[in-house]
Amino acid sequence: MEYLVQMHNMTMKFAGVVALDKVSFDLRPGEVHVLLGENGAGKSTLVKILSGINHPTEGEMFIGGTHFTHLTPAMSKDNKIAIIYQELSVIDELSIAENLHVGKLPTKRILGIPHVDYAKMNEHAKELMDKVGIRRSPGTLVQELSISEKQMVEIAKALAADARILIMDEPTSSLSVEETDNLFDIIRQLKADGIGIIYISHKLKEIKRIGDRVTVLKDGKYMGTRDVSDIEVEDLVPMMVGRQVQERFLRPTPPEAEPEVLFSVRNLTRRDRKARNISFDVYKGEILGLGGLIGAGRSEAMEGIFGVSPISEGEVYLHGRKLEITNPYSALKQGIAFVTENRRETGFFQNFEIWKNISVTTNLKKSRFGGFTGLTDEKQEREQATHYSEKLRTKCWGIDQMTVNLSGGNQQKVIVGKWLAVNSDVFIFDEPTKGIDVGAKSEIYQIMRDMVDEGKAVVMVSSDMTELLGVCDRIIVFSNGQITKTFMNEEATEEKILYAAVSAY
Repeated sequence: MEYLVQMHNMTMKFAGVVALDKVSFDLRPGEVHVLLGENGAGKSTLVKILSGINHPTEGEMFIGGTHFTHLTPAMSKDNKIAIIYQELSVIDELSIAENLHVGKLPTKRILGIPHVDYAKMNEHAKELMDKVGIRRSPGTLVQELSISEKQMVEIAKALAADARILIMDEPTSSLSVEETDNLFDIIRQLKADGIGIIYISHKLKEIKRIGDRVTVLKDGKYMGTRDVSDIEVEDLVPMMVGRQVQERFLRPTPPEAEPEVLFSVRNLTRRDRKARNISFDVYKGEILGLGGLIGAGRSEAMEGIFGVSPISEGEVYLHGRKLEITNPYSALKQGIAFVTENRRETGFFQNFEIWKNISVTTNLKKSRFGGFTGLTDEKQEREQATHYSEKLRTKCWGIDQMTVNLSGGNQQKVIVGKWLAVNSDVFIFDEPTKGIDVGAKSEIYQIMRDMVDEGKAVVMVSSDMTELLGVCDRIIVFSNGQITKTFMNEEATEEKILYAAVSAY
């Protein structure tokens, strides 16, 4: 049988920690081989060996039949390997055509002087764009594109490099249902062209739709490979996490006849009108979910509440007291926490250790004059960070570990820890389990339920229908910047939520 990739007994050690332990993996032409496992299972380490970023401690591999003990990024590229990371690497300030030709601009000579051949570049770009379904001009700046269109540019870049092995890391984490369907159509065409795809995802339902084989890793060890046609998705979860995972975290007891209102928003409208006339309450003991399509105004409304974006009107109340929020600092001081969608850019400081990221909000809350003054106590900060790391069961080798080196689920726990440390009363979670494995999701859901049991208010923005129905006691649906419908959990269905999500368009 022909293989594009064969990896045998790959072992990778970092400072004595075994990230991969004798893992074997292979890829055939024209197949989607799904790589599955919890955060920290070794998936990224394995594909970084293929991309040339990591050099394995032990093991060997064959790329197209050629033997290697390791690769460099240049060797990986020469062997037709391309990787599309979850954090896209397109350059917003350049056009689509320029992005597709970075490092290999076509040139022509005019009076003996080389110039960029824009006509040739745009013509070639148009051919690549047609293959992946980008309906734009080659001269369009990438910053004008949606997330899904940027992803198509990444795929077109791989085609421009004549890639035969394509690695896709969480490709649908920021896509709508329609955009995901479009991506899967493109993947099927790539398969028909003989391209082999290594597909990393935490969305188990996708495996049956797009995968041919699935390999499961756990704690750096190989747990097995199965043909997708021979398995049920539910059978993979125990292989991944070593236990059954709870999927529903609803309120264990019925709400009171007249439940206590903890947090209220009244007639909030953003100055740019991306969210308009938003009113809702959060009751004691409940998790409130915000559903809707991407761009429906959910995140935009939460940014208005937290002071990230200016509002033209509206009021916010906590325990019946009106809050005066002018910026995120004032929101923090008054007890509101905002766990943002983009962890790496707005959730934590990448150059900070765990203890510093947990203590930063405490220092801000203690400080005066907008955060310009304040004293720090490193001993107390370390004790606090240790307490919340242990309380949230953060997997790390210590509070001095860099937060950026943790898995996605554990980064999320550090972010939650920093808000718990300042005793926030209201927690806004924006896509809290994006890019997080099924086991870590379960832990995050339990943390939310523990919060409301302790008297805190929790609001969760999510594009995952299963998540909304399995975690939220009430679900408010947004459409075109406005609230269109509110459901109690027991009456909500995926069909009803989706209908409400498109009703204002």
